[in-house]
Amino acid sequence: MIYGRDGENVIVVGSNGGKPEHPLWYLNLVASPEAHVQIGEEHLDVRARTANAEEKPELWKLMTGIFPQYKSYQKKTTRELPVVILEPVTP
Repeated sequence: MIYGRDGENVIVVGSNGGKPEHPLWYLNLVASPEAHVQIGEEHLDVRARTANAEEKPELWKLMTGIFPQYKSYQKKTTRELPVVILEPVTP
């Protein structure tokens, strides 16, 4: 999965390749935001939330810089691609 970093937070995009529906992993995180992620050897307990209108532009720029294809995915669909912030929590 493509990710970025914003400080300690891990950032991901619910693109689903530009399909009309959100990816299932995003819907699962909306329903139950606590998760565990592994990036290489790093393990993190996180709480997921969708970036708000103030946060999204900067994070969208970050993520499209990492993976420019997100821009074309957004053009393929009428839904707004969610940018998800995975905030580390202490267990």
